[in-house]
Amino acid sequence: MVGREVRFKTDKEKAQPQHAILSVKDLKVRGDNGQMAVNGLSFQVRAGEIVGIAGVDGNGQAELIEALTGMRRSDSGAIELDGVNILNKSPRTVGQNGMSHIPQDRHKHGLVLDFTVPENAILQIYNTPELNKGGLMDHKAALTLAEKYVKSFDIRIPGYDVPVRAMSGGNQQKLIIAREIDRRPKVLIAAQPTRGLDVGAIEFVHKELIAERNIGKGVLLVSFELEEIMNVADRIIVLFNGQIVGETYPDQTNDQELGLMMAGRRQGGDSN
Repeated sequence: MVGREVRFKTDKEKAQPQHAILSVKDLKVRGDNGQMAVNGLSFQVRAGEIVGIAGVDGNGQAELIEALTGMRRSDSGAIELDGVNILNKSPRTVGQNGMSHIPQDRHKHGLVLDFTVPENAILQIYNTPELNKGGLMDHKAALTLAEKYVKSFDIRIPGYDVPVRAMSGGNQQKLIIAREIDRRPKVLIAAQPTRGLDVGAIEFVHKELIAERNIGKGVLLVSFELEEIMNVADRIIVLFNGQIVGETYPDQTNDQELGLMMAGRRQGGDSN
């Protein structure tokens, strides 16, 4: 279907984690209903590792990501990105301090569908001197950046002046990944990064996440797919009702144990 052999098991070397690059301490975040969706969460992501967050949808994952990226205010706790406090900072400030975000909903939070590829390529950096000339977008510079992304990430597009809504989901996702990785983040948050993609695009996304890990970035992967978590993550945290019920490693667990934790059974203990 994709014109080449696809490997469902992603090859990767053993992680070589370094210092903690993202530290979350006793974080509390309310959901849209006013109830506590993230309730006293503490964990770390180290440079050079992929931490996978597993759990059934609706157990605080969305609120956690929004709090980490500045899209939702937290009630209390601490979030440090390479030693800098980013709790309740704006998304722009969080990004400027070294965090990139592949959102769960690429249409709602990742792209402006009626914008072209060059316009979407510069969404995070349109106000920089390289792309902003007297308050106007430098179209030539934006096109050059878009061309780099298309070539480097093999993005198939109908044209540079066509809205991105005309692209396939996989190519839209590639554009987001290219943009977020090109910002050279310290931490990359990937939320449901392969949802709705074909097998070829899934393989590509997984390889890119591992490549970021291999050059010393911290990666936080949030996925509802156990196979994806087991295949890509170096360390696994399981969430239930906004709390951590277990932490393990892919080579020390299995789908059954993870499934029980996702249903609320604490690691080595009773159900909540």
